[in-house]
Amino acid sequence: MNILTKFSVGQYVYGNRSWLRIIDSRIKIIIVMIFLITPIWAGPIWRLSLVGCLILITFLSLLPSRVWWRSLCLLSSLSILIGFISILASSDIQSLDSFIRNPEELQVVVENNKNWYILQIPSLKVWFINFAPYNLSRKAFELGIKTSTLIFTVIHSVNLMLLTTLQEDIVWGLSWFLHPLRKIGLPVSKWLFQLLISLRFIPLVQEEFQNIIKSLSVRSINFRKLGFKKSFNVLLILVERLFQNIFLRVDQGAESLLSKKEIIIKTNRFRTLYPERPEYLIVNTLSICFICIAIFLRKLYGAL
Repeated sequence: MNILTKFSVGQYVYGNRSWLRIIDSRIKIIIVMIFLITPIWAGPIWRLSLVGCLILITFLSLLPSRVWWRSLCLLSSLSILIGFISILASSDIQSLDSFIRNPEELQVVVENNKNWYILQIPSLKVWFINFAPYNLSRKAFELGIKTSTLIFTVIHSVNLMLLTTLQEDIVWGLSWFLHPLRKIGLPVSKWLFQLLISLRFIPLVQEEFQNIIKSLSVRSINFRKLGFKKSFNVLLILVERLFQNIFLRVDQGAESLLSKKEIIIKTNRFRTLYPERPEYLIVNTLSICFICIAIFLRKLYGAL
């Protein structure tokens, strides 16, 4: 099992087949911020639209399917699972025959009580098992949509940018936006250098996780014979070993940096220079149009 090649999450994949690669990094950062910020105080329609837009961009990106389909399926399953748990945790599991307080006491106008619920299941008895009544309210359903769509948009939008953009190019794009902060004396270069190190550290974490899984598979541990308590103890040992290996990599990187007397950080040299071609101009222009349309639609249809 090779996690680094099968689950390329947060890693740049070399190639020239995708039009996402030729978009300017500054425009990519703005687009990603749209997917990260616009869901705040937005309704479920806008959140679902962002998810559909991300899936459409993924399928039309011309990236090899082996690069994104495993991570997309895993992220979709995780988002649906968390959304389903949110729905169950926030739904009303009270009796349908319970007394409903008169809304006029609170001076609230309720046109129809059924509008509060999407699904109502009375108490059922299947064989010898009794199922309590269950009410699926609209608020619970909206909360499930919010949690699942937020997880999907945050992770997948950032992952698409990392798959198609060099880490140095991302740092240069952020330095372009943060350039005014240099004039007031903030250490922007140090912040961006730390960001570059953290981005390059992602494959190392995945490699250590892969090594732990391989070591577990080689030993062929039979968890059924161990039991729950000992299996949980083995899991804790593996997690502890994983963090120890990661911290060891961090210490090695820190020692290599401290061994240098002086580190000169110039973010201008991180910029990737693309050849002047008409398709580059067309793709960047369409990306700017997408940003304007997204902001306009968010103002019209994205409110709660």
